[in-house]
Amino acid sequence: MTATRIDASKLAQKSEPFSFNEQQKNSLFAQLKKQRGILSQSDISSLCQQYEVSQLELQKACVPVASLFSVAPISKFYVGAVAVGLNKQGETNFYFGANVEFSHQALSLVVHAEQSAINNAWLNGAQAVQKIAISDAPCGYCRQFMNELSTADSLEILLPERDFNLHELLPHSFGPKDLGNEECLFSHKQRDKQFAETSINDEKLVQLALNAYVPYTGNFSAVRLSTYTEGDFYGSYAENAAYSPSLSPLQSALSQFYLAGLTFDDKTVKSITLLETQGAENQYEVAKSVLASFENPPAFEHCVAKLVND
Repeated sequence: MTATRIDASKLAQKSEPFSFNEQQKNSLFAQLKKQRGILSQSDISSLCQQYEVSQLELQKACVPVASLFSVAPISKFYVGAVAVGLNKQGETNFYFGANVEFSHQALSLVVHAEQSAINNAWLNGAQAVQKIAISDAPCGYCRQFMNELSTADSLEILLPERDFNLHELLPHSFGPKDLGNEECLFSHKQRDKQFAETSINDEKLVQLALNAYVPYTGNFSAVRLSTYTEGDFYGSYAENAAYSPSLSPLQSALSQFYLAGLTFDDKTVKSITLLETQGAENQYEVAKSVLASFENPPAFEHCVAKLVND
């Protein structure tokens, strides 16, 4: 009887999901801040070997670490997400994300953790998002945002207690094709668009604007967030068929900024530059509203460029 009880105890212990202790979480969090919220395939392999876990077990264990990036002054509800995607070299990466809220501004301006992780993957060259692990069930807003992905039909959503595919959580959905849009976020459609000569001397900002996902307004738009000592952070505009879950370029850039573990203040952030498409501008007031939530907001430059083939 005793032997049976011991075996059962060991079995129960083994079935417990893997999780990091506090020291391990803090160590990984420090590593992720340096790597701006990304674990490479070699990082993943090393951690799987170190802790003797599968990639799936590791992904789920990383979610509480992702929550440490959360900036939630309003809700005090800290959400983390970890997206799995393949880069251009066919390597698997983990892309972290967390919710970001802005005090004294409309709640609709917040960045959700799922958006943050997907944005992280998109801006950093992932070809697609295959699955995403989240600390809590995604709200309807996030389900709609994920429905814009090229992998919406196969996207796996991993929750602490149960796993789903997106269409189990969003049946009878409304998406890009309902508006006659054959493109999807991550469809990597080749474009021949080009801006006429602009005052912007930043090729990366220009290219991110031209690569924005804007099938509904045509406002090819991007943001550069410049810091004094930590380099530049960029964001690109990602629209949604339901319109409201669209991610503005400044929200996109701020999400990347917070994934480096930085604090938005006048000692860290030097300037913000917003580039929009002439005749389709719609991000100036959004950007000003977001920046109004910060004390002593940085210098703000608004640039408009005309598309050559318009």
